[in-house]
Amino acid sequence: MDNVLIIGAGAAGSVVAKKCAMNRDVFKKIHLASRRIESCKKVKAECVSPIDISQVDADNVAETVELLNKVKPDLVINMALPYQDLPIMDACLEAGVNYMDTANYEPREEAKFTYKYQWPYHDKFKAKGLMAVLGCGFDPGVTNIFCSYAQEKLFDEIHTIDIIDCNAGSHGKAFATNFNPEINLREVTQRGKYWKNGEWIEIDPLSISTMIDYPEVGPVKSYLIYHEEEESLVENIKGLEQIRFWMTFSDNYIKHLEVLENVGMTRIDPVMYKGNPVIPMEFLKSLLPEPSSLAENYTGKTSIGVVLKGEKKGKKKRYMIWNVCDHAETNKEVGAQAVSYTTGVPPVVGAIMMFRKEWKGKGVFNVEQLPPVPFLEELGKQGLPWHVEEIEKSDQKKLFAVET
Repeated sequence: MDNVLIIGAGAAGSVVAKKCAMNRDVFKKIHLASRRIESCKKVKAECVSPIDISQVDADNVAETVELLNKVKPDLVINMALPYQDLPIMDACLEAGVNYMDTANYEPREEAKFTYKYQWPYHDKFKAKGLMAVLGCGFDPGVTNIFCSYAQEKLFDEIHTIDIIDCNAGSHGKAFATNFNPEINLREVTQRGKYWKNGEWIEIDPLSISTMIDYPEVGPVKSYLIYHEEEESLVENIKGLEQIRFWMTFSDNYIKHLEVLENVGMTRIDPVMYKGNPVIPMEFLKSLLPEPSSLAENYTGKTSIGVVLKGEKKGKKKRYMIWNVCDHAETNKEVGAQAVSYTTGVPPVVGAIMMFRKEWKGKGVFNVEQLPPVPFLEELGKQGLPWHVEEIEKSDQKKLFAVET
């Protein structure tokens, strides 16, 4: 296995292509495809070694199959929109190609972050002798693997998981999203929920917050939201009693979001304008800065990790595992801000795992079902060093300034 096809040339997709081009010992053939060939040309010009490019409409299964039959990749890394996960999976099944993505499928017409659409593909991929890896970004992705590493190396049972995600950077724009605006805003405006004692507890959007002391960043107000890795970790981490996901949003972001919601700009259903159907969220996306355009003047860091509580040999244990990434440093390396970098590097590492047969299997897998140690060893080599530290109960209380 040495031939990879990347579909999607946006901010994170460009990182995938550039990092693959830096690892020619693994990726002998690299092909980048997107709906806009201009985007592919720009990325190709910025890669340190040659890649091939094509134009493709990933919503069109037949067109994607035609490209797969032409390129004959060993693996498709899907960096397109989550709406396109199922069409690309269908194309991979038809062409006999392994599959990987960084975010779960989401229907265009409703904000539903769930794996219920992709997990049923397990038997289809297994019957074809193919492997599909879901959610191999950072969160979901690396955070899941932090949890599986903790399950394998640090605990006999993990009782609670708090996934904590902070972007303490500044891009200098009045309002912008760090990844695709449609997905970012859907993620924030949907009802939140967390899992506790065997059931999902729903909450109003952004209705619970706390101060969290992030490594190398400090205390930042963080909001409890729902994120799809919770769904798979509930299935795959034994002994789990509670899982929550926390993400930081600035007061400025919250203020803009409230205004946009109030005037209907975050709607994902069509409205009629001068006799034509217009989806407000898609129109808003066309007005906001492209996430890939934010890198040049971005300052500050991301700090993302997991805080875990459980037992080892009958003793209560607490650990924190995390990564810190600098926007300026990632811009120097690949011309991307840290949110794109932390999303784009993990699927490259996942592809390396598959090509080296460190990850293997037939069917559909979430990343925490696969060996964590070789992945994490390679992750640090590829630019995302990680840290693990045992913490005391008092440390955890300091970490979360407000208990919820």
